[in-house]
Amino acid sequence: MRKAHSKLFTPGPTEVRSEILQAMAVPQVHHRSPEFTELYAALQPKLQRFLHTEHPVLLFTASSTGAMEAAVQNCVRKRCLNLVNGAFSRRWHEITAGCGLPCDALEVPWEKAIKPEQVEDKLRSGKYDAVTLAYNETSTGMLNPLAEIAEVVGTFPDVFFLVDAVSAMGGVDIDVDGLGLDVCLAGVQKAMALPAGLTICSVSERALARAETVNPRTYYFSFPVMLKYHKRNQTPSTPSISHMYALDVQLDTMLDEGLEQRFARHDAMARIVQDWAKRHFDIYPEQGYWSKTLTCVKNTREISVADLNRKLVEAYGMRISNGYGELKEKTFRIAHMGDLTVAEVHGLLGVIDSILGL
Repeated sequence: MRKAHSKLFTPGPTEVRSEILQAMAVPQVHHRSPEFTELYAALQPKLQRFLHTEHPVLLFTASSTGAMEAAVQNCVRKRCLNLVNGAFSRRWHEITAGCGLPCDALEVPWEKAIKPEQVEDKLRSGKYDAVTLAYNETSTGMLNPLAEIAEVVGTFPDVFFLVDAVSAMGGVDIDVDGLGLDVCLAGVQKAMALPAGLTICSVSERALARAETVNPRTYYFSFPVMLKYHKRNQTPSTPSISHMYALDVQLDTMLDEGLEQRFARHDAMARIVQDWAKRHFDIYPEQGYWSKTLTCVKNTREISVADLNRKLVEAYGMRISNGYGELKEKTFRIAHMGDLTVAEVHGLLGVIDSILGL
C-alpha cells in the first residue's frame, strides 16, 4: 500500500508541484513525429535563455552521472584534473579513472572550498587539457567559487572546463557563456524541481569540435551522435518524452516567475536556514562558501538525525536528509531549493524546533 507523501526538504529528489506531474501525464507521441520535433525545438531557446548560452543544450535520458561520464569521454584527450572536495566530485574522479582516461585528483578536506590558486598551480604543469568541478557539492553544502576558478581556467586556452551544476542549476544564476564553461550539466530532480530521470547539458562549440577528434569511446553518450540528431530537433534514441513535456512547463513557470526573482527567493531561503543553523548548531563548510540551495548542518548537539527524520515523517509529513556517506549523523542536510517557498522553510524549522525543544 502506498504511504502518505512526505514533503521533501531533501537535496534531491525535491518536491514536485502537481502541475508538473500532470504535464507528464499527457499522451505519448512518437519520438520521430512532428509533435516531438516541435517540443524539442521549443525547449532550446528557453534552455539557452535560462543558462545564458548560445550553444546547444543536450538532453540526456540519464542521471547526472551519465552526463558526467559523457563530458570526460568526449572532452579529455590528454589528461584530466578532477577537483575533489566531496562525495560527488570524488565520483567524477572515479568516473574518469573508470573510463580509462588519464587523470589526477586535486583533493582538499571536504569542509574546504577549492581555491583558484590551487587550480592555477596544477594547470601550470601543462599536463592537463580538462578540469572537472562540482560547483555545488551536494554532499557537503559547499558552493565552490565557480567564477574565480573559471577565470583561472580561461587563462589556459587548451584546457576545457567541465562543470557539475547538479544542485545549483535552477537555484543560482549560471552564465554559461560568460564564464566560458565547456560543459555544464545538471539532473532535473534538484533545484529544477522535476522528477528524476533527465539531465540538462550545455556543450560549447569547441567541446563539440574536440569530441570529433577523440576516438569514439561511447555511443549512447557520444556528443557527435547527439549533435547529429540535435540539429534535427531529435535525440538518437527514444528519450523520456514525459520529462520533456514537464521541463517545458517548468521552464515557462521559471521564466514567468523571473529568473532574478527565483534566485532571490533561493537567497532568502538560504539565509533563513543558515541563520537558524548558526543559532542552534553550526554549518559544515567554511564560511563564505555556503550553498544557496541546501545547508549541511554540523550536528554539534549530537542529536539522532535518524530519529529526528522519523518524527518529521511520521508526525508532520516532512523529510530532510541525513549526512552523506562518512558524514552520516555527523551532519544533516536541509534543502531549500526548487519550488519551495520562504513560508514552507519557516514551517519546517518551526517543526524541528518543536521536536528538539529548541
